[in-house]
Amino acid sequence: MPSLGRLHLITDTRPGRDPLAVLRAVLPVAHDHLVVQVRVEDTATDRQAYELTRQVLALCTPYEVPCLVNDRLHVALATGAAGGHVGADDLPVAAAREVLGPAAVLGATAREPATALAAVTAGASYLGVGPCRATATKDGLPPPIGVAGVRAVVEAVDVPVIAIGGVTAAHVAELRAAGAYGVAVVGALSQAADPTRAAVELVRALTW
Repeated sequence: MPSLGRLHLITDTRPGRDPLAVLRAVLPVAHDHLVVQVRVEDTATDRQAYELTRQVLALCTPYEVPCLVNDRLHVALATGAAGGHVGADDLPVAAAREVLGPAAVLGATAREPATALAAVTAGASYLGVGPCRATATKDGLPPPIGVAGVRAVVEAVDVPVIAIGGVTAAHVAELRAAGAYGVAVVGALSQAADPTRAAVELVRALTW
């Protein structure tokens, strides 16, 4: 399994966003600590998800940055991505592990200790935990769990915990103090006036 970076960039494919431009800006300064998760809107076709993943892989491969596909594990397999990530409404973790095989990276979403422990037992390589804070980048999310919620999950499992949801560089120190291995971001990079600088600040906060 590839080593897991501390900064997870999740592609922002909402109207008006250019996930590939953001990735081009971030890769040169963050590649040593980066994982890219390809996430598309629910309305996107499998072909669109496949084409975006191929483009992301083409950018990431020269930097040896792992690329994961959210939800659509068949796209991960078809493109040769490093693995995938499943949420609460996707395939169960055990089934996802069967699909991807033992060597792939498999992330799972959790927000409280019991479901987190169950996901790890079923084969999750790491957990995406949140939302930590309120965020507008994804609809239908449950209420934020805050730093205390992240800490509770960290204390229950022995795999890396990646905090997600409204995270910016300013929040990294408290999340790391709570035991989070890293953070996953969308708007902190896709909505930044200078994504390169924002990535530098995130990496600095995660590795300082």
